[in-house]
Amino acid sequence: MSRSSPREHFRSFLAKRGLRATNQRLAILDAALAQREHFTAEQLLEYARDIDDSVSRATVYRALPILTECGLLREVDIGSGEKFYRTHREGDDIQVAQVVCIDCDRIFEISAPFMSWYGNTVSSKLGLTPVNQRLQVSARCDALRDTGQCARRGRP
Repeated sequence: MSRSSPREHFRSFLAKRGLRATNQRLAILDAALAQREHFTAEQLLEYARDIDDSVSRATVYRALPILTECGLLREVDIGSGEKFYRTHREGDDIQVAQVVCIDCDRIFEISAPFMSWYGNTVSSKLGLTPVNQRLQVSARCDALRDTGQCARRGRP
């Protein structure tokens, strides 16, 4: 992404592919950039409609792969059948482990600098170079189990 703003980067990416930077696409981008937590396509649709009520579901679903390909969003699959997305910001740590709470489907990301070493070590033993890797842990909430309440549940 380098030095340009996310909007400039998106406009440039669209232009290189012969696509227009429509008001709907820009509303979707702005809605995604405003999020601090993971979100689904349906949630993004709601957020984008708060900016521009003409945003369609189809446009959101078509925009998500574009936003992912241009590096502004990361797609996260937790195995629930629904994909989640998170805005990729300049300086984000790309070596993260995802911890998924199976009680509330919240996704937490923690720095995992060992992943680079691990990916390189196991790949090089096979004569390969790692391109992508992820570590995902499914977990249950201790507080919910012990007290029946979780302070994180329902929080954005």
